[in-house]
Amino acid sequence: MSKFTVIPVLDLKDGVVVHARGGKRADYRPLETPFGTANDPLTIARGLLAVTFSPALYVADLDAIEGAGNNFATCRALADVLPQTSLWIDAGFSDVDECLFWLPLGAMLVIGSESLANVDDWNAIRASLGDSVMLSLDFEGDTLRGPAALLEDPALWPERVIVMSLTRVGSGQGPDLARLGAILAQAGGREVYAAGGIADAGDLVRMAEAGARGALAATAIHSGVLTQKEIAALA
Repeated sequence: MSKFTVIPVLDLKDGVVVHARGGKRADYRPLETPFGTANDPLTIARGLLAVTFSPALYVADLDAIEGAGNNFATCRALADVLPQTSLWIDAGFSDVDECLFWLPLGAMLVIGSESLANVDDWNAIRASLGDSVMLSLDFEGDTLRGPAALLEDPALWPERVIVMSLTRVGSGQGPDLARLGAILAQAGGREVYAAGGIADAGDLVRMAEAGARGALAATAIHSGVLTQKEIAALA
């Protein structure tokens, strides 16, 4: 089993950190967490990184994903105060121009399949930005949100791929191990990360044993289900 990394997630909406649940973004409310107040994302980010020992922080800009503004200033502040941390930013990128606006942050840009209108846009992004982007295959239940070809043709995948189970986010019902296994079987050595539904440390073990390189986590960390000790033991 190769080294497994827990990547903490920061969900931003209207300038504050929110609790993501089930992919129903209109219902997300300010986060309650022992790491800080919802209007202080920098402090919360530091707390998450201290618990997970992660070299990366995943930031979902929900306003940008929904086309209702963005949290660029907060992301820039995160980049400034966390220079040793790789930011993975999902801001609803749908074309090259949107990516280029965010590229100066030096972040890894996460291209969510749900934000892509067609495969041509994805191919243009990948051709222009290369290793600066990763792909998130966004599932609602068993259905991929976005161009079906992204699921059907693994040759389109970059070196890093996220398997995002949107309806399981924040649910604690466990990850979709069957879907993860299916993607891993086609990944051909690519780094695959799982997201959505972590119930306990046992889920991390199962994902690692399946061959995942890591997992995105938020709710399980804030609730104390995943502790620093458990994450350190896995790593």
